[in-house]
Amino acid sequence: MALSATDAADRVEQLVMLTERLTELIADQAQAFEQRRPRDAAAMLEEVSRLANLYRHESARVRADLSMIAAAPPEARTRLVRATEAFDAVLARQGRAIEAARTVTEGLVKCIADEVAAQRTQGSTYGATGRQAPGASATAITLNKRA
Repeated sequence: MALSATDAADRVEQLVMLTERLTELIADQAQAFEQRRPRDAAAMLEEVSRLANLYRHESARVRADLSMIAAAPPEARTRLVRATEAFDAVLARQGRAIEAARTVTEGLVKCIADEVAAQRTQGSTYGATGRQAPGASATAITLNKRA
């Protein structure tokens, strides 16, 4: 899918609108991650993906052929630059929020794995009467007759 612009000014205006909408969505996702609501962020994933692909495609086309926007009024191109700067800032914010969420998630998974491992290593031991000894842990013993 590509933008269907009639001229350079129209293309710049559509790029500004696309960039601003994508910025808004990604800011909302970053806020959801910061507020520990990843499901809210996931709800926006389809639209963000669609718009991000369109943005990637259109920005690559413009980079390859600057004449596509060269005839646009300077104030329109300035708005595009400002929108792109805001987009970059929001992407950095989202990156920090996702990294923090990943760190917390990995810590939780490690804690759970450690606890499961600790639970599994507790075996049953039996006393001299053949009954299970309460609270004892099974350990390997090595005897040294010289000591």
